[in-house]
Amino acid sequence: MKDAPSATAEPDDDDVERRDDGRKIVHVDMDAFFASVEQRDDPALRGLPVAVGGSAARGVVAAASYEARVFGVRSAMPSVTARRRCPDLIFVKSRFDVYRSVSNQIREIFAEFTDLIEPLSLDEAYLDVTENKQGIPHASAVALEVRKRIKEVTGLNASAGISYNKFLAKMASDLNKPNGQAVITPAMGPAFVADLPVKKFHGVGPATARRMEAHGLLTGRDLRDKPLGWLREHFGKSGQWYYRISRGIDHRPVQSHRERKSVGSEDTFSQDIADLAPACAELGKLAAKVWESCEAKGLSGRTVTVKVKYNDFRQITRRSTQPGPLRSASELEDAAVALLAPLYPFERSVRLLGVTVSTFDRPDTAVPELHEQLSLW
Repeated sequence: MKDAPSATAEPDDDDVERRDDGRKIVHVDMDAFFASVEQRDDPALRGLPVAVGGSAARGVVAAASYEARVFGVRSAMPSVTARRRCPDLIFVKSRFDVYRSVSNQIREIFAEFTDLIEPLSLDEAYLDVTENKQGIPHASAVALEVRKRIKEVTGLNASAGISYNKFLAKMASDLNKPNGQAVITPAMGPAFVADLPVKKFHGVGPATARRMEAHGLLTGRDLRDKPLGWLREHFGKSGQWYYRISRGIDHRPVQSHRERKSVGSEDTFSQDIADLAPACAELGKLAAKVWESCEAKGLSGRTVTVKVKYNDFRQITRRSTQPGPLRSASELEDAAVALLAPLYPFERSVRLLGVTVSTFDRPDTAVPELHEQLSLW
């Protein structure tokens, strides 16, 4: 899980006291989305423990049905571990084209109620329903209607969280899963956060949670008791974010048009790689895949990141920023290889490689630059 978003403005007394600014935010989260789609499309899978992903020795679970979760099977878990926990687990290959199609249906349903939609992934989104298209006065009733429409159109269940800000709406959506919803009102917010373990905070990753616990910060109340200066000293810019959410405050708007920050791809190999040549060959495949995705989205980036995971699961990254935007898959491959080569001979055999492109130029500046280059020829 990613760490907290960076805060920008200094909190003042008014900001700290102003917990409720009248917004009505709904966070919709599909229940075991990938696995539920597979169970919907194949009745023989219904009621059975299902994992979407590869069943091979190096496979990873992309999603698990609730029947599988009873056994402790979770997404991102190695398939061998999942099989050990649930010997009767049924593995199904992922069908991302189908999941994307269903996701588009769901977003069309969101648009029936509001234009302020912030998708987080294929299976979840924030909706600002303060001024909703249906004129429904209560956000909880909007959430109920959204979930009802999703069920009618797709046959799938969704859960929802309703609150006065994004952080609490996200936390509320987990309270009554699956196929339920929960409300956290302005009066409930501060007390809810105070009792919440920091490791369950959305925006607090495992590493940050361990750091917090090392300082005796186990709950939101512990965070709230620390002054802003102390939090900044120990957690940098994120300290301001923790200062606010420990009081139930989050003024981030629902952003219907979020800029994409990066495009990447990674692969876990069936056999570890010890030599540079086959590792570079794998980087070439990943670079081609990433470049195809960038072209499809009309993106042109300058920063290349290579991710390396060794067979002891230790992970490192190397990054470089080019003077101008990348122009081809071969340029991306060359930049990735240049980052990997200095790591050879590898400390250990390589289990996984990843390539990511970021620092995208704005379309209105990137295209003229491309035309300038072409005109030279």
